[in-house]
Amino acid sequence: MSGRPIGAPGHMGVDYEERVDFDRLRNYRIERAKAALDASECGAFLLFDFYNIRYTTSTWIGGALGDKMIRYCLLVRDREPVLWDFGSAVRHHKLYSKWLPEENWRPGFLGFRGAVPPDAGLMRDAVREIKGLLEDAGVASYPIGIDIVEPPFLFELEAQGIRVVDAQQHMLDARVIKSQDELILLNQAAAMVDGVYQDIVEALKPGVRENEIVALANKRLYEMGSDQVEAVNAISGERCNPHPHNFTDRLIRPGDQAFFDIIHSYNGYRTCYYRTFAVGSATSIQRDAYAQAREWMDRALDAIKPGVGTDAVARVLPKADEFGFDNELAAFGLQFAHGLGLGLHERPIISRLNSLDHPIELRPGMVFAMETYYPASDGISAARIEEEVVVTETGTELLTKFPAQDLVVANAY
Repeated sequence: MSGRPIGAPGHMGVDYEERVDFDRLRNYRIERAKAALDASECGAFLLFDFYNIRYTTSTWIGGALGDKMIRYCLLVRDREPVLWDFGSAVRHHKLYSKWLPEENWRPGFLGFRGAVPPDAGLMRDAVREIKGLLEDAGVASYPIGIDIVEPPFLFELEAQGIRVVDAQQHMLDARVIKSQDELILLNQAAAMVDGVYQDIVEALKPGVRENEIVALANKRLYEMGSDQVEAVNAISGERCNPHPHNFTDRLIRPGDQAFFDIIHSYNGYRTCYYRTFAVGSATSIQRDAYAQAREWMDRALDAIKPGVGTDAVARVLPKADEFGFDNELAAFGLQFAHGLGLGLHERPIISRLNSLDHPIELRPGMVFAMETYYPASDGISAARIEEEVVVTETGTELLTKFPAQDLVVANAY
């Protein structure tokens, strides 16, 4: 980071500006993954987590297969990753993903989370192939690290004499520091949401339903180039308190408080970006709730500095009983921060639930979303604010630009 603000350049590749360098991005990610493997006790990582697969192989075939546990990648010490992928995606990789040898793209299928039962032998054959690669590389005697796994596949690994340990911790450590290209992609993703919020403010009128706002956001994001709209929360009126984390077909009414969370990815890099509005007018109670949420947000942002422990940030967050909850577990997710990258919830996670006793040091290149919430004294309204934060050499930079210092009244009367 040079001291200039992080850019959000146009999405096209051009010859007259340096934008995202995807070769540099791919090299950075695989080198980080290899370094994490070398620092571990493992001879190889076997990765099923979609985000870890994208980080190591720079492949993506769509969200529909993301929870099916059929794509997997083997990263062996001193070798390039091997990916077993779904059907014709393998042929596509061989044609268009030239950063790995053709023989490293292989067809694979494990059964769609049990739809093909394990006794069909697909998992047995897959483990035999993996074991052969481990033997060829001379690392069969080492444990293999896995991030997430189906129980039958784990049992098959053990039955064939392969000792399994956790790789997710190592991969999350690898992913925690973002490169200059990752920061640009995160900023481009946030810029897209900036624009969607302008559309939402213009559309936020009585008679519009929550799901119509969700449809508007999805349409605009895909038009701008999003590769996955993971979720759009739309919460209004009496649904604001308690926070339900979803949307319905509720009609928005005059004087409602309404908040939204837009979660999407551009080239894999995600947003988590709340904003709160009043519709037509705002009461003093709603404004007071928003002012309290903003005060808590600013207090948290002021505490974020490189070299500071996450415990120091967590201490300035409000305690659960300050906003109506019995304990930190019951209140989790309302006053906290979570890392952003290829995954929605990466490191660091900052909250009073985990950070006070298990802090980690904030370092330049970390990116996370800081969230706060305050229920209004009218019993139904609430304010929700979220800012995406980059830790820099000297402090922080915000990626989220839509105005949030004061409560925005949409389509004021």
